[in-house]
Amino acid sequence: MQEEIQLSRDVDAVQIPSGDAINLPAGTSVFITQRLGGTFTVATSAGLARISSSDADALNIDLDAEKEKSAEADALKDAPIEEQVWGQLKQVFDPEIPVDIVNLGLVYDCSVEEEDGQTVVGVKMTLTAPGCGMGPVIAADAQSKIMTIEGVDDAKVELVWDPAWNQDMISEEGKMKLGMI
Repeated sequence: MQEEIQLSRDVDAVQIPSGDAINLPAGTSVFITQRLGGTFTVATSAGLARISSSDADALNIDLDAEKEKSAEADALKDAPIEEQVWGQLKQVFDPEIPVDIVNLGLVYDCSVEEEDGQTVVGVKMTLTAPGCGMGPVIAADAQSKIMTIEGVDDAKVELVWDPAWNQDMISEEGKMKLGMI
């Protein structure tokens, strides 16, 4: 059973699935439905919202206890940049689905190239539904995770729609997490 949490202060959040910016006032009752990729999806009386890890204190969460995934990224720090990028992309989640965007099959292409002496990462990804208002937010998450990699000067994350995503693109690991196999 999920625990009801009262926000200890005002929090800027993103409404799901519209992607609109909203403010959740102090005292708002929320239930955490997902805590993956450094963000928190919460259920409120007005629907779902996504709260950034920078506002974890408003949820009375100690982020030191939430740093398990960053250890995985540290283990990859000596790996080739492309491998590090894939590791970071596995830290990005659709706020409504408890599977990372790589295992959901949303990432179609990843390239690392030198452009004018700079290392530029290019990612082409899609969404489970073209009308998803969270698309720009998820793409921005991917970009910010990639930019944490030492040696990366720029990251370009492009949303594409061809080919159209379908459930067959979910990895075996993703299907197991979703109870599909």
